[in-house]
Amino acid sequence: MRKQLFGTDGIRGKAGAYPLDSRTVFAVGSALAGRLGAGGVVLIGMDTRKSGPEIAAALAGGLASGGVQTRFAGVMPTAAVSYLTKQEGCAAGAMISASHNSFTDNGIKLFGPDGFKLPDDEERQVETAIFKAIESGVVPRTRELEVEAQLAGHYFDHLLAAGAPSSELRPLKLIVDCANGAAYQLAARLFAELAMDVDIFGDQPDGRNINLHCGSLHLDRLQARVAESGADLGVAFDGDADRSLFVADDGEIVDGDVILLLAAEYLKTAGRLKGDRVVATVMSNMGLEAALRDRGVTLDRTGVGDKYVLEKMVAEDAALGGEQSGHIILREHANTGDGLLTARLMLEILSNSEQPLSALRRKMKVFPQRLHNVAVLKKPPIEQVPALEQAIRESEKELGANGRVLVRYSGTESLLRVMVEAAERADVDRHVDRLVAAVERELSG
Repeated sequence: MRKQLFGTDGIRGKAGAYPLDSRTVFAVGSALAGRLGAGGVVLIGMDTRKSGPEIAAALAGGLASGGVQTRFAGVMPTAAVSYLTKQEGCAAGAMISASHNSFTDNGIKLFGPDGFKLPDDEERQVETAIFKAIESGVVPRTRELEVEAQLAGHYFDHLLAAGAPSSELRPLKLIVDCANGAAYQLAARLFAELAMDVDIFGDQPDGRNINLHCGSLHLDRLQARVAESGADLGVAFDGDADRSLFVADDGEIVDGDVILLLAAEYLKTAGRLKGDRVVATVMSNMGLEAALRDRGVTLDRTGVGDKYVLEKMVAEDAALGGEQSGHIILREHANTGDGLLTARLMLEILSNSEQPLSALRRKMKVFPQRLHNVAVLKKPPIEQVPALEQAIRESEKELGANGRVLVRYSGTESLLRVMVEAAERADVDRHVDRLVAAVERELSG
């Protein structure tokens, strides 16, 4: 059964509108309380969106209606909520964030007591309970929350302990973009503690400027500042800091695929890459697979979403996994993508290399790839759209072993994503254009 509320990364939508209106958010809390039972404790965190406190209060109200208490971490990265939920012995965790989206959006990500995002089956069960709560005519009530300041300190101590001390790191010049989001305080503290020379921007959130012309989806400003300053590295987080992307010393972007390759090399040399395998998604470039294979490392692919990456990592007992978008999971230290941990690892990699990042990123030969998002009016299963399915099969047959086609719906937006990868750019463009035209004919009109 297809989920109606939960996408690839929790519930997401326009703040104040269904499913993030106060009634539905209260029902989410009530439904979760029903699963946990009276006496449980749920940890809540949020990013810097102005709608966060209101959603947190409604969620806490729903939890309280079922006898469940809340602890409030305030503004905190998603990975901190995952870590603290387990570390503090909470029955569940909830992160209020819409990640890289604009401030007008928000969302709710739920974690189990182990710090893992809820699997699909549990999300479906929660959905059923949410709809029942709404149908029962619940009257939303809010619950006042007070930030427990010591929780940030617990997570910060975890970050410091999750890698080499500053004495073993080479002082580097960093430009850091915090996206006016959840990392805006912790990033400065972390890099200062690691004795880096840091210039930070995107650290003045006002509730409305999260991800606004900054962060991991808007790298132009970071690229320019790295090039102008002669910095060793640029770091960009997204709104909830569960991902990070980098800019090399030459101003070029380093995405999650390159990060996975460099991390795999580093961990394998240290004897910490279990089973010599890495987990990535169907979106990762074929160049990553080839480069890992040359190093004796197997790449396993899974669906898009860091929770699916984690599920595969657990099944294969893998230590490293992630997404091209910059969600990197280091199983030694985290059960979800953590942009701060990823940045910390990159500092170690650069400190142990005689080469700058501009040289290291060339270890991976990137196959030409193009991703085109098409707005759609409906989302029927692709196999039920014969003309589109036939177009996909024809492209796959023509490309053969020299390329890949991926067509999938966005889990959070009314979009269908068309991705083609091939050895030659002309083939990429030709097949993307043909597939996009088929989508527009069948689903956008």
